Amino acid sequence: MLLAPNLKLFLIEVGDLSRFVGHFFQQWFKPRYEVAEFFRQCYVIGYKSLPLIGLTAFIMGLVITMQLRPSMVEYGVESQLPVIVGIAIIREIGPVITALIFAGKIGSSIGAELGSMRVTEQIDAMEVSGTNPFKYLVVTRVFASVLMLPVLVLLGDAISLYGSYLGVNIRSTTSSYLFWTQIVNVLSFSDVLPAFVKSFFFGFAVGIIGCYKGYNSKKGTEGVGRSANSSVVLSSIMIFVIDLLAVQITDLLGLN
Repeated sequence: MLLAPNLKLFLIEVGDLSRFVGHFFQQWFKPRYEVAEFFRQCYVIGYKSLPLIGLTAFIMGLVITMQLRPSMVEYGVESQLPVIVGIAIIREIGPVITALIFAGKIGSSIGAELGSMRVTEQIDAMEVSGTNPFKYLVVTRVFASVLMLPVLVLLGDAISLYGSYLGVNIRSTTSSYLFWTQIVNVLSFSDVLPAFVKSFFFGFAVGIIGCYKGYNSKKGTEGVGRSANSSVVLSSIMIFVIDLLAVQITDLLGLN
C-alpha cells in the first residue's frame, strides 16, 4: 500500500520531465537564437569546469596505475600496464567519472541558479517583459552542456593518461614515446567512438535535469536547496543508466 503513492509521484515526475524535454526540442529550433548567452554558458559550463575535472582526472590516472601495478608485477605482465590503464580510462572510467564530476558541479549550479530565479520571480518578470525565459535560460544551458561535456571528456582522458604515465615512472622508467605508442596501437575505432558518443547523452541528461529541477522549483529558499540536491542525484543515476544502455547497445552492434 505504501508503494502506491510513491509510484504515482514517480509517474507524475516522469510525465512532467517528458513534457519538459518535449518543450525543449520545440523551442530549440525556433528563432530567436540566444547566441551570446549560449557562448557565455559554454564558458561557464565548460572552461570553468576544466580545473576541477583536470585535477580529478590526473589523480584518477595516477592512482589507478599505482593500484594496478603490484598485481600486474605479480603475474609478470607489468609491461602491459599502460595498455590496461589506457583502455580502461578511454572506454569507461574517463567518460563516467568526468560526467559524475560534471553533474556534481554543473547540475547543482544550474538547479540552484534557476531555482533561485524562480522563487524570486525573476522568471515571471522575464515572461511579463516579453522575453522567452525557457529559450534564454534552459535551451542555452542544455545545449552548452551537450557540447562542452564531450570536450571535457577528451581533455580529462588526456590528463588522466598523463597521470598514468607519471605513475608508471614512479617505480620504473618508461619513455613517453613507448607509453603512448603502446596505448595508441591497441586502441580501435570501437573503443573511442562509443565513449565519445555517450558523453553527449551524459551532457544532455545533466543539463536537462538541472534545468527541469530549477525551472520548476517551489517552496522558497528550501526549494532551491532541494532543486540543487535532486539535480545532482537524478543526473548521477541517469549517467549510470545511460552507460548501462550504451554498453548493451555496443555489445549488440559488436563494437565491444
